Amino acid sequence: MSINEPFVSIVVTTRNEESNIENCLLSIQEQSYKNVEIIVVDNKSTDRTKELASHFTDLVFNKGPERSAQRNYGMIDVAKGEYVMFVDADMILAPKLVEACIRTIQAGGFSALHIPEIILGSKYFSRVRRFERSFYDGTVVDGARFFKKDVFVKVGGFDPSMSGPEDWDIDKKIKHEGRIGLLQKNLVDLSGWSLWRFIEDRGIHESWSDVIFHNETEFSLKRYLAKKAYYSASFDAYITKWGKDDPDLKKQFGLWYRYFGIFLENNKWKRMFRRLDLAFGMYFLRFLVGVVYLVKGRVD
Repeated sequence: MSINEPFVSIVVTTRNEESNIENCLLSIQEQSYKNVEIIVVDNKSTDRTKELASHFTDLVFNKGPERSAQRNYGMIDVAKGEYVMFVDADMILAPKLVEACIRTIQAGGFSALHIPEIILGSKYFSRVRRFERSFYDGTVVDGARFFKKDVFVKVGGFDPSMSGPEDWDIDKKIKHEGRIGLLQKNLVDLSGWSLWRFIEDRGIHESWSDVIFHNETEFSLKRYLAKKAYYSASFDAYITKWGKDDPDLKKQFGLWYRYFGIFLENNKWKRMFRRLDLAFGMYFLRFLVGVVYLVKGRVD
């Protein structure tokens, strides 16, 4: 199918990401789809992040105080594209990702897209996190990354008062204007891609295309739980905004769906029983996250 070639703006938000920014921007630069601009929005980095980013793009800006404000600045105030996308600096885009996004969003008439995410890492709990994340694609606990800019602007972008559930919040707002699609990942030969060895060395042996590889540092339980606690601080505002009886919120915060339903629906239970070793670790982490939320007076 032939596709139009609209301009795409990709916004990368950063803060002290000198160890990741080059691979992220290289993966954008090497996209098969070339009608793209790279926008880096930094939040007071004290390392070489901005210097390294300037080797890939002249569009390097300062904005804070949180990632929602950074994203909005890049995607609304700076972006010139018909479509806008945001990624974190520790993410790497598969080489035909943008091309697939354009094809999918045009063919499906979508306003935004969820993009499958694969977490890198070789240690046990990194593999557990990768396994867990694979169940979330296209669900109410996923978040859109690729948008029609006019729709993104119409809904006002991300809510800057939130740090954590703003990804769920933007999905809620987009759904009032149109539909959110899910990009389908495919197995292809990525052996010729300059970043494939980097990906492979971090535990990935299936060369998926049309995905985002998330290069999180190897798993740390302390850091993981601290991150969950930090993101949970805005849950009350999100619940107040949409109402606890909203169908999506019932799933996002409901015990049954978050601990069972999301892993069993649409025949996903078959994957669970094929990898009981990873499922055990996943439920161990889910239990600890639940304890963190309960201690903070919230129900997961």
